[in-house]
Amino acid sequence: MVNLEFEQALWQQGFQTIAGVDEAGRGPLAGPVVAAAVIFPKDCIVDGVNDSKQISAKRRDVLFDQILARALAVGVGSVDHTEIDRINILQATMLAMKNALEQLPVPPEYVLVDGNYFIHNNYRFKTIIEGDAKSFTIAAASIIAKVTRDRLMMELDAQYPEYGFAKHKGYGTKQHLDAIRQYGLCAIHRKTFTKKFVRNS
Repeated sequence: MVNLEFEQALWQQGFQTIAGVDEAGRGPLAGPVVAAAVIFPKDCIVDGVNDSKQISAKRRDVLFDQILARALAVGVGSVDHTEIDRINILQATMLAMKNALEQLPVPPEYVLVDGNYFIHNNYRFKTIIEGDAKSFTIAAASIIAKVTRDRLMMELDAQYPEYGFAKHKGYGTKQHLDAIRQYGLCAIHRKTFTKKFVRNS
């Protein structure tokens, strides 16, 4: 259950600005990985915020606006398909998260990160496995990252309509794999993710 348990423990230790960080797009075959960092005022909570994967797209859009309206600070970072191929998806995800933190107009005193791996030399942090289903601040970041990436993939769909990016957002659905086999790769495909589907990738 998403709540403020982790945040409250940090507030009690004297930390004031606590950022939650999460990413969207580690698994797709195309497009960027996007991360978000969010800081809220103490004890602030937005009803309905949960792990973005547990919320409908329509509800995420509503919560996206509510989070932006109530947060002290929001930062978004992304790493494109070319860089993902160059440095691998784990390093690209870490870079996107660091970029998101750098975009925060308010520096965090402590960072809560979804997952089990993170490195940062400038911030104290804690990783939380399935943090987007436990920490309110991480869950809010997951919504910002997911909606931002989904909207970007919908824009890219207009450039590459034959692949159906607006529907599957670059994930490896049957529709997407069939399109790759029919049309080959487009400019935004991750070549390291698609080698087994296209011989010349």
